[in-house]
Amino acid sequence: MNNGTILIVDDSENIRSVLQLNFEYLGYEVLCARDGEEALRVIADRIPNVVVLDVMMPRQNGFQVCRRIKSDPKTAHVPVIFLS
Repeated sequence: MNNGTILIVDDSENIRSVLQLNFEYLGYEVLCARDGEEALRVIADRIPNVVVLDVMMPRQNGFQVCRRIKSDPKTAHVPVIFLS
């Protein structure tokens, strides 16, 4: 069963792992990224149904990544949930 695809973006491996396990248990396909730049590469390759996005990350913070997602017409519709 696939309820959709969720991208988890967090620089903490522990948080990514816990969220991934829970979402997969609920039937979602989970993609993961360690920072904002990796998240944007993942999104360019495969647009998720929702993004769970950490605020404080190296290289690009969550607000910067969210701005990029929302400013692109291909991804502007994707809901973003901030995780802080």
